[in-house]
Amino acid sequence: MPMIREMQRLRAEHAALVTLSHILAGMVRAPRPPRATALLSARSLFRDTLLRHLKCEDWVLYPRLKASGDPELIRITREFELEMGDLAMDFTAYDDKWTIERAEAAWLDFCRETAIMLEILGTRIEREERDLYPLAEKLRPAQSVIDTGAGRGRTGHFRSSEPRRA
Repeated sequence: MPMIREMQRLRAEHAALVTLSHILAGMVRAPRPPRATALLSARSLFRDTLLRHLKCEDWVLYPRLKASGDPELIRITREFELEMGDLAMDFTAYDDKWTIERAEAAWLDFCRETAIMLEILGTRIEREERDLYPLAEKLRPAQSVIDTGAGRGRTGHFRSSEPRRA
């Protein structure tokens, strides 16, 4: 995907995550848990959006930026990786810990941990929007393309060394 389209998609995901964060923050400010289905729906949508977004950044965007040849962009990308590299793992541990049943049973603890997690994620989004994404968007198209298609067929799919099965 061209870098400009990739950046548009990542920014749209940031906007969606901010909206979903506001929804979850509203839920955890309540003195009692909302309906289990409402909490489950909001958390599921947030989790799916966040993990897809982090995978794209960690597996596609950050490697492209580090291969750009731009010293400032390489430095800031590495800084982000060092500071926030475990965010997906940390979020998954939080999400696995807080089942709906456990969140309802220990509502105040769940609320406190959720607020902390949302703050961490909000900080990352703000920093990426302010510090990283503007630099990434300044890359010339030739700088942002590191995939030459080596190992791919004409369709762009990776060729397998194993024979196809019927």
